[in-house]
Amino acid sequence: MKRLGLLLILFGLIGAAAYYFHFEESGSDAAVVTDLPVAVEPVLAGDVVQKPIPIDIDTVGRVQAISTVAVRSRIDGVIESVEVADGQEVKAGEILFNLDDQEAQAELRTAEATLERDRSNLAIAQRDEERLQPLAAKDFASRQQLDQLAAATAAAKATVAADEAQLEAARIRLSYTVIRAPIDGRIGTIASKVGSSIRPNDVTALMTINQLQPIYVSFAIPQRHLGDLQDAMAKGTLPVIAKIPGREDEPQAGSVTFIENEVDPTTNTVSLKATFPNASDRLWPGQYVNVVVTLSVDEAAIVVPSDAVQISQDGSYVFVIHPDSTVELRPITVARTVGAETVVATGLQPGERVVTEGQLRLEPGSKVEIKAPVATAVETAARP
Repeated sequence: MKRLGLLLILFGLIGAAAYYFHFEESGSDAAVVTDLPVAVEPVLAGDVVQKPIPIDIDTVGRVQAISTVAVRSRIDGVIESVEVADGQEVKAGEILFNLDDQEAQAELRTAEATLERDRSNLAIAQRDEERLQPLAAKDFASRQQLDQLAAATAAAKATVAADEAQLEAARIRLSYTVIRAPIDGRIGTIASKVGSSIRPNDVTALMTINQLQPIYVSFAIPQRHLGDLQDAMAKGTLPVIAKIPGREDEPQAGSVTFIENEVDPTTNTVSLKATFPNASDRLWPGQYVNVVVTLSVDEAAIVVPSDAVQISQDGSYVFVIHPDSTVELRPITVARTVGAETVVATGLQPGERVVTEGQLRLEPGSKVEIKAPVATAVETAARP
């Protein structure tokens, strides 16, 4: 029995020792785990600011000449000289073509000679009538003779009037041998050259002139913006910016000058035209441009960098950085996007900071470290 008791005491000591060493090992592991540093995620950040932001409608449009004239001859003729070149700028009244005018000159001289002859006949008729009037008054000549002379005088006057009209027609016909520019603008390809026979009803025009200054940009906006557009135009001039693809750094400024009088039932859009001075001739008829119509300006818009806004099944959200460098996933309501900035309707306050890069590694409560953005090669080269 004494031996059995000693064995039990020995097994108890061994068990106690095993438990002690296991507890020490577990406690040491727990201490190691507890002492591990918290992960800090590097991110880029941006500020939530309040500032004026324009309320714009972005769409696309086509440049359209205000006036386009196909130049044709008014008479049959042969081109004697061409006074302009393809693509040349011209002013209204500038000579474009001279036609062979020999026939027109001959017609003019004939009309002038005919008029002079008939004016002489009129003068003779008037003198005959004047001589006969005193005689008729004293009954030395019959009333019938006087009436005949009066009729001859009237007929001579009518002939002279017809001759004057013929002379004017001949002068007009002669003027048609000189073809002038009807408007200011730029001419296209000259279709007929020196020696070409031309007619008024030729299918192909001699040339086409497009007015470039000022010029239209035609575009359409969705029907839902029509009311806001009308309200904005009631307050004054409605500005428009046209940006040419590839030349976005040279925006062209104009204003809305025309709204179509009906909504297109097929597309539910309203057609508009904006007029641009186009002093630099950057806008070209038929050209595609990006159009921005500024309806008004939101003077107190809450704005964040667009890179900060993330989208999930539940809507838009951002990661807000707290003063202790932890982040909060904050749902927001987006009003609109303007370039690289997003206008937020609800969810943010001015002065807060949001994560703009590195969101994929974050979850609510994550610790972050704000890094400076890496300069691009262009920015580095631009530094003095």
